[in-house]
Amino acid sequence: MGRKVHPVGFRLKINRDWDARWFATGARYRDLLQEDFRVRQYIESEGKRAGISRIEIERYPNQVLVTIWTARPGVLIGRKGESVKRLRTGLEELTGKKVRVEVEEIEKPDLDAKLVAENVANQLERRIGHSRAMRRAVGQAIRQGAEGIKIQTSGRLAAAEMARREWQMEGRVPRNTLRANIDYGTAEALTTAGRIGSQGLGVQG
Repeated sequence: MGRKVHPVGFRLKINRDWDARWFATGARYRDLLQEDFRVRQYIESEGKRAGISRIEIERYPNQVLVTIWTARPGVLIGRKGESVKRLRTGLEELTGKKVRVEVEEIEKPDLDAKLVAENVANQLERRIGHSRAMRRAVGQAIRQGAEGIKIQTSGRLAAAEMARREWQMEGRVPRNTLRANIDYGTAEALTTAGRIGSQGLGVQG
């Protein structure tokens, strides 16, 4: 096995900031970290159809600021803001603090690695061929202005007996260049043959 480094963690403080911005020590750090996991899990379960890519959490003495980056903000906000109010109430009950929720729109979902991976995973669940799904996602990203993209799927592809890994790449994806603005995301497809993983790695122009 080679040593694999997460592309986002590798570039922290170079061209990418932390998704959680707060400080704590000792047992408090452990508790807040677990709370972050619960907050993210709750938001993702409530906004499954909203195309959520990233959740940023900032903590202040008596307040938690949650910024949600989504491709479909209208779905997350709901009619007259009903859905986002319900979401905020649920987060306040979960954390026991005052929560402020901000929704930011992703203007080009085809350039967001997490959304690209979820798109491929959804197509796999609808029994579309993995090669066709990857080829379509690669083409859309390049048309939207990506400098390069790499998509990989792994598992029992096409319900084969043995699991394997396939990938498609176009353009340049310099994974060791720290200056490169590389985005990374993963998603899982639950098919009749089992779970199939999808990974998206893209360089934004």
